[in-house]
Amino acid sequence: MDRVEYLSKADRIVVKIGSSSIMRTGSRISRDFMDSVAEQIRQLKDGGKEVLLVSSGAIAIGLKTMGVVPKPNEIPIRQAAASVGQSILMQEWGESFRRYGMIVGQVLMTMDTYSDRESAINLNNTIDSLLEHGVVPIFNENDAIRTQEIRFGDNDTLSAIIASRTDADLLVILSDVAGLYDDNPSKNPNAKLIPLVTDLEAVRHMAGGSGSSMGTGGMKTKINAAEICRDAGCDMIIALSGEDRVIYRTVTGEDVGTLFLSGSEISKKRRWIKAAHPSGRIVVDDGAEQAIINHKSLLPVGIRGVEGVFDKGDVVEIVCEDMVLAKGIVGYSSQDISKIMGKHSDEVRSILGARASAVAIVSENIAVL
Repeated sequence: MDRVEYLSKADRIVVKIGSSSIMRTGSRISRDFMDSVAEQIRQLKDGGKEVLLVSSGAIAIGLKTMGVVPKPNEIPIRQAAASVGQSILMQEWGESFRRYGMIVGQVLMTMDTYSDRESAINLNNTIDSLLEHGVVPIFNENDAIRTQEIRFGDNDTLSAIIASRTDADLLVILSDVAGLYDDNPSKNPNAKLIPLVTDLEAVRHMAGGSGSSMGTGGMKTKINAAEICRDAGCDMIIALSGEDRVIYRTVTGEDVGTLFLSGSEISKKRRWIKAAHPSGRIVVDDGAEQAIINHKSLLPVGIRGVEGVFDKGDVVEIVCEDMVLAKGIVGYSSQDISKIMGKHSDEVRSILGARASAVAIVSENIAVL
């Protein structure tokens, strides 16, 4: 495969940079690294590419600045550190990009905000406007206010969601390993780098844990990110952040890291549904499960239970025998679903009114997992 020719078609690029890349010594920000990132993005922009940046590092910078070492599950101090570190991080990025004649814009996200469809659409409008005016958007999760229950969890996932949401052509994840190996390279010196992945399921078992104490992501999160990108028709590359000019070399087609080829693209709405945080659950029977797998609508007659409180238009999980098989935008509130579950169409209308829909979730609003 000729990477140069293949990747030449990638016009919109998302680059994810982890904490260990920015805090290379573990004690201070690497100015040389941040300047190098800005210089490479300048070159890519001069070549007609659009570049969006996802940057970790706020918590690590904040903890160092505050001089504290939190306990493993001490969330408030990490949130405080994020508040301190995020402003420092953006100031450092701003200085690096100004050296090369660019300005940056900060976009902080949370999963609950992203899960609101109107907010997600507004996000696209903001990003398009930033890019139109030559601004480099820099994304991070809003760690200062997030909760454990509603969070992206790591910036590998966040970067993939952004790549999907913005219809990016390529996601480049910079890591502390050179790519996906057939075994753990820190334990097996004979482990071999896999340069190209065309079948994600065939390599999923190769994913291990995190290789760095600074970040939250490991190879498992990167494989999950590759799945999100696959659904979006977006290619993904994992590359070693310590390699010289790795962003520019990767995007322009050098044989660096592991390239995950995208698969069949699904609609943007279904991508959003798959990534959104569910507000509740609908439990269905075997017949409804088969209908959903065959891309049909969910009818009330196939519903056996409701969990949680949700409104019409919220995203819910669809569950059969304790297995989550899909997510969907529900057409009724949890209160109404409880009234009509197990009922046939004529019964639904007698309960909720003659104009009530006989469908709980229409097929176009269901994303099979």
